[in-house]
Amino acid sequence: MKFDPNATDFKRDPYTTYSDLRAQTPFLYEPESKLWFISRYEDISALLRDRRLGRSIEHIKSRSELGLPPKDPRYAPFDRLSENSMFDKEPPDHTRLRGLVHKAFTPRRIENLRTHIQVIADSLLDQIVTRSESDLLEDFAVPLPVIVIAELLGIPEADRHRLRPWSHDIVALYELNHTPIQAERAIQAAQEFADYLRYLARIRVQSPRDDLISALAAVEEAGEVLTEDELVSTCVLLLNAGHEATVNVFGNGMLALLQNPDQMSLLRNNLEALVPTAVEEMMRYDTPLQLFRRWVLEDIDYKGVCFRQGEQLALLFGSANRDQARFDQPDVLDITRTENPHITFSQGIHFCLGAPLARMELQIALATLLRRIPSMRLEYMPQYRDSYVIRGLHDLVVQLDA
Repeated sequence: MKFDPNATDFKRDPYTTYSDLRAQTPFLYEPESKLWFISRYEDISALLRDRRLGRSIEHIKSRSELGLPPKDPRYAPFDRLSENSMFDKEPPDHTRLRGLVHKAFTPRRIENLRTHIQVIADSLLDQIVTRSESDLLEDFAVPLPVIVIAELLGIPEADRHRLRPWSHDIVALYELNHTPIQAERAIQAAQEFADYLRYLARIRVQSPRDDLISALAAVEEAGEVLTEDELVSTCVLLLNAGHEATVNVFGNGMLALLQNPDQMSLLRNNLEALVPTAVEEMMRYDTPLQLFRRWVLEDIDYKGVCFRQGEQLALLFGSANRDQARFDQPDVLDITRTENPHITFSQGIHFCLGAPLARMELQIALATLLRRIPSMRLEYMPQYRDSYVIRGLHDLVVQLDA
């Protein structure tokens, strides 16, 4: 079947196409992008755990040995972030990095944020509830995780306005069809963000504080420490992955709730009981990260399909989360769904380290919003951004009913 992930109609609603892919061509090679698109939950789950696949491949063979062109030196600032991030590492480097970061980014540190996240959510809503109209993205969903991650890292308040633009520009480079202008902005953002964090990390080494940058700079295990580049890349990863995903889960999920008033009413009447399952359903129903790539590290014969070393698989998370073979009535928003093994946070060794923080933020944000605003309705139907891998709305403007 024909599959164009860059088509405007597909970006607006990929889920009908996903259904066709799962039924007709669950393993589809697309020559233009040179990607294998994998669409079924069972296969994606299995391949995420298969150690013959990896986020990087140059620890196995050089680019020239794989027949790949040399890296463009203009992308060096972005590549430097990727090359030092656990997101793009495989064992043993990934194991070492994740272990070190986990010693600083502890469950206790995350749980200690709960009360403060509530304060931030209420403070933002204090400014919203007096209005008749609000863009829930710009007024609430965007600033909340930025403030949280900025305070967690120890970013001075005067500099926090720079974080969102940096993050937005950097993640654009993960799109399948990013433009030269987007690439230029991403490279500049990567350089500026890295320079800033490097400067801040050096200050924290000299004068530690009770923040994550100081903790990452001081963490040590069996004589291993984070290099400065690894510390910088970890901080960028925490902001980009945590912030972008949290904003888009909230925006996409709130739109789904507003389009399903029976589910919104049910949630409002059972906030304490249903917010946890509602957040999981928001993550499943309209997935913020639609695609996750894996390199083929060695030749694989999987269900009769031959994946050759050096090829890349595009694992379609959005499709997996709507697979009727795994979920009952997958195209229906059901906030009471308890059997919900979505793969929004990935699986295997690259399972999202920030998942507990994202869940906490989303649960607090959703419960606080619906508790403090009696009712709301869409001012107009919002549009999705012109991106595919990172799926999110331009805005979410609502009328607030007194």
